[in-house]
Amino acid sequence: MTTEPAAHEEKHEQKHEEKVEGFGTVRIRPVDPRTDIDLIHGWVGEERARFWGMREAGRERVQEIYAYLDSLTTHHAYLLHRDDRPVALFQTYEPEADPVGECYDVQPGDFGIHLMVGPADGTPEPGFTETLLTVFLGWILAADPNRTRIIAEPNALNEKAIARLLRTGFERGPEVELPEKRAQLVFLSRDVFERRHPARVKI
Repeated sequence: MTTEPAAHEEKHEQKHEEKVEGFGTVRIRPVDPRTDIDLIHGWVGEERARFWGMREAGRERVQEIYAYLDSLTTHHAYLLHRDDRPVALFQTYEPEADPVGECYDVQPGDFGIHLMVGPADGTPEPGFTETLLTVFLGWILAADPNRTRIIAEPNALNEKAIARLLRTGFERGPEVELPEKRAQLVFLSRDVFERRHPARVKI
């Protein structure tokens, strides 16, 4: 009876703050399903977020989904802020505890992510998403040296997201059928990330 609250408490201590020259301060914190629900529900309901698969979900359903994620030790959701403005939603998961783990040969050290950038505040900014993604990837790799490969599985029709991940260093894998979509698997090894960002995982 005491182990589950301890795991839950430990998870909610996972935060990160980093100043990025020329960009601002990036803050990462766990999603709170109670206080963040209006923000997340607004984001996932937009047309631009159609590949997130929650456009038709009502507020209570979205809160229910994130409350469930909040109860797990294998899946986590985080909000990223640029200075004081929330700008992105990231989720992490252990592939062996996720449906995607049934669709490919999971290797020791695999660690999964999902990414959704919030609505642009004014004119889109070149390099904005790549900066956030790089900070987040550096943080999760620095947090655990046993994470040796990052996996993402964007919708196979989401060419923009796939291209963004490939530019960040991911390599294209196979397409797979998941319950809610046909997905394009992409993989990023720790070695590739460290070569591209040699100081990043030492944070």
